[in-house]
Amino acid sequence: MATITWLIRTIMGAALAAGFLLVPACQPALPLLERVQQEGELIVATQEGPTTYYRELDRETGFEFELAQAYANYLGVKLKVRTYSDLGELLGAVRRGEVHMAAAGLTVTQRRSREFRFSSPYQQITQQLIYHSDHSRPASVDELIGKKLVVIASSSHSENLAQLQQSHPELTWEEKSNSSALALLNMVNDGQADYVVLDSNVFNTYRSVFPELRNAFELKNPEPLAWAFSGSTDGSLFTSAEMFFNQVNESGALEELRIRFFGHRQFDYVGARTFLSHLDSRLVRYEDTFKNVAKELNMDWRLLAAIGYQESLWNPNAISPTGVRGLMMLTRRTAKEMGVQNRRDAEQSIIGGAHYFKKLYNRLPIDIDEPNRTWFALAAYNVGYGHLMDARRLAKLDGQDPNNWFDVREKLPLLLRREHYSKTRHGYARSGAQSVLYVRNIRRYYDSLVWATERDYHRYTPTPQSVVAMRMALVH
Repeated sequence: MATITWLIRTIMGAALAAGFLLVPACQPALPLLERVQQEGELIVATQEGPTTYYRELDRETGFEFELAQAYANYLGVKLKVRTYSDLGELLGAVRRGEVHMAAAGLTVTQRRSREFRFSSPYQQITQQLIYHSDHSRPASVDELIGKKLVVIASSSHSENLAQLQQSHPELTWEEKSNSSALALLNMVNDGQADYVVLDSNVFNTYRSVFPELRNAFELKNPEPLAWAFSGSTDGSLFTSAEMFFNQVNESGALEELRIRFFGHRQFDYVGARTFLSHLDSRLVRYEDTFKNVAKELNMDWRLLAAIGYQESLWNPNAISPTGVRGLMMLTRRTAKEMGVQNRRDAEQSIIGGAHYFKKLYNRLPIDIDEPNRTWFALAAYNVGYGHLMDARRLAKLDGQDPNNWFDVREKLPLLLRREHYSKTRHGYARSGAQSVLYVRNIRRYYDSLVWATERDYHRYTPTPQSVVAMRMALVH
């Protein structure tokens, strides 16, 4: 009997203990926003590309990345980025709650809205049909029938084509998984596809690398881009993001970010053709020198090459009316300071120019962060360090941020006017306004070099597994 009593007490004690252990597990789960803040990390899904996320000047950047970083700062947590090469996998990760949200230039569509919560839109785009100018321009969807049309799998473009197929039953297309916009553009450029569909902002970014490609027409009216949140989780993080967007819209920070990433990208057909021609005929001679000195100085060689192109179009014999000369257009004084004996010697000029740029970069106040630091150093290379500091002082006098390029660039042209340069230490600057264009051009050339050097890594290689997507309306 004593044994039975002992056994009952043991079982009851164990059950009671188990009950206590289970109490915390039965408590309501914390809202997603509180979990993110408690864990100190915001996990964001994105894709690599010029409008989303990439590495520039050896740092992570991109419109979507910077916007997500600002949101993480708003929440007081760290940002963790997960990149996906396949759009379907990215959407699946959001759907399953493996990431907290997606910031990947996602178009808001009816189908997607049924399973995801979308933030307030931050950009408008159109779906563009891209073709090669060597061929006739298609004028309607009917002219796409029987042609090789390619889109990215799981994209809003494939969703739209499925809708168009209802009125054009013979319309067919191929969908590429684990592919990129750059790979699709290569297919049209190399004659492996007749047409592809891309978002307008993406195509505009790549146009300087593919000057022979054109937009035939828009397949749909303008559509919004937004962040995506899982529809199966609570709405706390989504609501927080809405409050964040209200703040950045009212403060002007969102518009400043748009200008920073897209304001300098203006397509010039003749300029793009010339650039690509010089890329093949001139840069190849000096690429190794750019790379070697960039490695020595811990810099991106493409930035140095962009400076060289802006200065001389990579021409070692270039000379200006003011006497600066050589591939990096060094003054006699700068050349002497950098140990350059022959300014027309391309190697000496590149090495001297690179070291001079790095000297200006290191001389800037320590509290100027990237990317502003690089843009300030570029302006100083052109207008002079002293005049740049004068423009920063004028910005500060007007209550603007002297460490922000977009505030300071407004002051540089004012150094031509007496009422402004009379307040400065170094006085009149003839090239103040020119230096603003100088920085914009180098940023544009740098972007072109980045995408041109990446282009060959994104060429599409046909595989036997490619399947034509002949989606009948009944299936959808």
